[in-house]
Amino acid sequence: MLAYADDVNILAGSIHTLKEKAEALVAATREIGLEVSADKTKYMVMSQDQNAGRIQSVRIDDSTFERVEGFKYLGTILTNKNSIAEEIKSRLRSRNACYHSVQNLLSSRLLSKNVKMKIYRTIILPLVLHGCEAWSLTLRDERKLRVFENMVLRRIFGPRRDEVTGELSRLHNEELNDLYSSPNIVRVIKSRIMRWAGHVAHMGVERAVYRVLVGKSEGKRPLGRPRRRWMDNIRTDLQEVGCGYMDWIGRAQDRDSWRTLVSAVMNLRVP
Repeated sequence: MLAYADDVNILAGSIHTLKEKAEALVAATREIGLEVSADKTKYMVMSQDQNAGRIQSVRIDDSTFERVEGFKYLGTILTNKNSIAEEIKSRLRSRNACYHSVQNLLSSRLLSKNVKMKIYRTIILPLVLHGCEAWSLTLRDERKLRVFENMVLRRIFGPRRDEVTGELSRLHNEELNDLYSSPNIVRVIKSRIMRWAGHVAHMGVERAVYRVLVGKSEGKRPLGRPRRRWMDNIRTDLQEVGCGYMDWIGRAQDRDSWRTLVSAVMNLRVP
């Protein structure tokens, strides 16, 4: 009898360490009746030098494991460049399928706008925002998300009719902002990141999540404009509410005060 286990992840500091861990995993699984599939097993190198490990391959017994530039782990796409751009693209593709399945409901005259909003918030929006607490958004990512939401809102509110000529025209972004009373999708993501940051601040350095999201990596950052990190987003959001130079980890220890900041970030109206 064979058993199956998916989504097993191995982290290693070098390609040689990875091979040793993979060999140990294969040996351990055989003892309990499991078999590692070479076709389904891949490895990825995350390094500033993208040629690192490119010539080498991970070979165990008669199986050779393929090197990939990205893979899906627990529903999230991980890439060798540590970028969420591909993850957001994947979410928006999934959103397209979901949106097209309910677009007739969103444009139906039989349903009120409140019902259509509930469809958007309970069916479409959670599909896009799953796991967004760990995202580090760029302005380009924010723009893509706003374009997606505005498309849905235009379907819900319909076109605008000119009072003089009676002609129908497309709603502008400013008009959508006035009609949509709830925080936009970017505000929701930022508030979720802030809320998750409060939980991370209470974990302490002994937790791996704290070390990954808050800790500093060794070595120097490459020349040029540095990429925005998760903590950089926290500081940017705090600046928007007038708390840019505060010790956010210390402030997060006061739960009530931190909840107030989370609400302020969500309700901040920006273009």
